[in-house]
Amino acid sequence: MPELYFLLSLLLLGAATGLFAGLFGIGGGGIMVPILTLLFMAQGFPEQHLVHLALGTSMAAIVPTALASVRAHHARGAVLWPVVIKIAPGILCGTFAATFLASYLSAKPLALFFSCFMAFVALQLMIDRKPQAARQLPGAVSLSAVGVGIGSISALVAIGGGTLTVPFLTWCNVRLQTAIGTSAAVGFPIALAGATGYLVNGWSVDNLPVHTLGFIYWPAVIAMALMSFITAPVGARLAHRLPVALLKKLFALLLIGLSLQMLYSLFV
Repeated sequence: MPELYFLLSLLLLGAATGLFAGLFGIGGGGIMVPILTLLFMAQGFPEQHLVHLALGTSMAAIVPTALASVRAHHARGAVLWPVVIKIAPGILCGTFAATFLASYLSAKPLALFFSCFMAFVALQLMIDRKPQAARQLPGAVSLSAVGVGIGSISALVAIGGGTLTVPFLTWCNVRLQTAIGTSAAVGFPIALAGATGYLVNGWSVDNLPVHTLGFIYWPAVIAMALMSFITAPVGARLAHRLPVALLKKLFALLLIGLSLQMLYSLFV
């Protein structure tokens, strides 16, 4: 792929990522990982490290995206900061630990896990089960344990945690727009711990592309972050204007499309 097209693709990907991050409270890894895998493949990056590079690069790019998104949601009073503080320690531990597992798995099992996970979450959103009216958020210890699970899965599929955090919070009767804003805040420690883990685990790997540090390809991180920082606030505004039912359906369709794209890029 010519360098100009590669750069334009990264800029467009960053713009789309920021928009969806603000709109759905996701870090954007669900969008970036399959498309980055395809772009890196077209650039001739080493096949055995395609998904690892996509995962690490995605996690690094989520850091500024999450910051832009959470600022916009916080301005609308849609972030439950006590929940973020209680769930963050578990998320940091789970995310960092899971990057070590992901670094030893080959590309195809990671892609299969990613696709199945996304399809499962999409199905749950389509079914749209209503939580019991009396269900409440758990205490600090339970929230931290939930954080370990969210962080671990997030590191394996390089997501900001929104695909798990948003359904969990709405299951606990948190208003959808507030769940999206809180998820955006939770995505920041996930991205920070995940990016650090992929940086450490790829540090001594040979035959990686130039401008790569660990499993992070920095030109892609910079290009995507520039655009996502602009578009994330736009997505946040839309999240507070669109009806809840439409938001859920759009989110589910997005996840289904991403899981199919990942499978196609590595298995066809």
